[in-house]
Amino acid sequence: MSENTRSQAVTQGVQRSPNRAMLRAVGFQDEDFKKPIVGVASAHSTITPCNMGIAPLAIQAEAGIRAAGGMPQVFGTITVSDGISMGTEGMKYSLVSRDVIADSIETACSAQSMDGVLAIGGCDKNMPGAMIAMARMNIPALFVYGGTIKPGHIDGEDLTVVSSFEAVGQYSAGRIDEVRLMSVERNACPGAGSCGGMYTANTMSSAFEAMGMSLMYSSTMAAEDAEKAENTALAGQVLVEAIRKNLCPRDIITRKSIENAIAVVMAVGGSTNAVLHFLAIAYSAGVPLVLDDFEAIRARIPVLCDLKPSGRYVATDLHKAGGIPQVMKMLLSHGLLHGDCLTITGDSIAERLNDIPDAPRPDQDVIRPWNNPMYPQGHLGILRGNLAPDGSVAKLTGIKKRSITGPARVFESEEDCLDAILAGKVTAGDVLVIRYEGPKGGPGMREMLAPTSAIIGAGLGDSVGLITDGRFSGGTYGMVVGHVAPEAFVGGTIALVHEGDSVTIDADARLLQVNVSDEELAQRRAQWQPPQPRYTKGVLAKYAKLVSSSSVGAVTDLDLF
Repeated sequence: MSENTRSQAVTQGVQRSPNRAMLRAVGFQDEDFKKPIVGVASAHSTITPCNMGIAPLAIQAEAGIRAAGGMPQVFGTITVSDGISMGTEGMKYSLVSRDVIADSIETACSAQSMDGVLAIGGCDKNMPGAMIAMARMNIPALFVYGGTIKPGHIDGEDLTVVSSFEAVGQYSAGRIDEVRLMSVERNACPGAGSCGGMYTANTMSSAFEAMGMSLMYSSTMAAEDAEKAENTALAGQVLVEAIRKNLCPRDIITRKSIENAIAVVMAVGGSTNAVLHFLAIAYSAGVPLVLDDFEAIRARIPVLCDLKPSGRYVATDLHKAGGIPQVMKMLLSHGLLHGDCLTITGDSIAERLNDIPDAPRPDQDVIRPWNNPMYPQGHLGILRGNLAPDGSVAKLTGIKKRSITGPARVFESEEDCLDAILAGKVTAGDVLVIRYEGPKGGPGMREMLAPTSAIIGAGLGDSVGLITDGRFSGGTYGMVVGHVAPEAFVGGTIALVHEGDSVTIDADARLLQVNVSDEELAQRRAQWQPPQPRYTKGVLAKYAKLVSSSSVGAVTDLDLF
């Protein structure tokens, strides 16, 4: 493809005249037909602050591609706002959008025989959606993060969107008044960019930088800063060079590079959603990856960064402290990163990190020294037991109690659970069970940020457990376990839990268990009836029909034939 590009094969082939005529209508001149055609997949939208700054970045990407001798073609893809839809029926479309984004990018690039693609995304599902498409198509590709939001402020306190969710719980518990509640709401999100803590968007952007599919330092830049625009133009130039070298995603997305990405997710205290998304990305790239691989990496990687949701700082603070390259260099220096992995520049990880110091600067405390980490081991644990024989995902850090055994409070939906918390009907020692929120059962595997934030806001974060076959926002912390598999809708044990059953969450033993005999569970299973699908037409019905278990990434093209 470096000598005869895919686009040239179309524009100079049997259908030469019609193809070239239509391309002339969108701006091609004679000399442009010899250039690689480079797609710019823009997720610009004013639906959410995460994506509202992307259109100017697409213009910068076009300029960079042209300067490097490529011919850019811009096309759009969707986004939905997790933060705005959180706690509503609309949140069921969030994970669905990951696959819609992947399918739309694959469709546009493949239909138009593009030689490469630069995708620009902001909100959570933009990134894994784009990367799944890149891995499927395996044409030269590069991801550009739209950038993080700057923190809001009240009285010197940094705010993020999660502050607003927690404030609702604080207000309902009588811990703050309405004036404070409204002040948090008005100040939490001051402008463009994705949620500011190490939530899902910043987690995935950081992981893609570590994997080599984004330029270094790009994952923690603020959306509104000039360096983000400059970096995007540079990304366009780098991608054109990758097309000339025929450097493709599957040259970069390997078992080793995914291990690098997961190591960085652990080191920065990233989102539980990274587990779900990397299982899906690995599947699309043809790379073997299972849940227990995350547990193996967790055991050897310390948490090095003091970042929200459970820490003090936001992504822009991490950027000023040295960014993801500094974290990567620390891991590399201690033999915990594969330095021979390729990056989109054609250089290896070790080559790109050559000039980065082995230790973080002493004038900051966002990135902790190696001998004084936040936690000695990673924070994303894989829990198993009779409640999750196929696995579940938990954050094991930011909690004071490492285990809880208590009575189950069973809810058939997120809304029912939230109502109970806000009404003061949840007490210390309870273990909340939210079920029928899985990939098929929801459908769409909603994030439980509203109830988990309400628990934190009510001051119950260290005394109440929560388990679900749904997901959690990257902003969630506390004694919470998600991605329980098999899910309730397909008859997983979580469907058999009764109100008042004793349930154990044990972080150290990586155990999730309902303390009921096998004989009793067998009796309950014999009496259980699968529920009717909640949707029978449209995208949610199609998704529920096709989606696989969260334990394999909730992909929609698993064993189709």
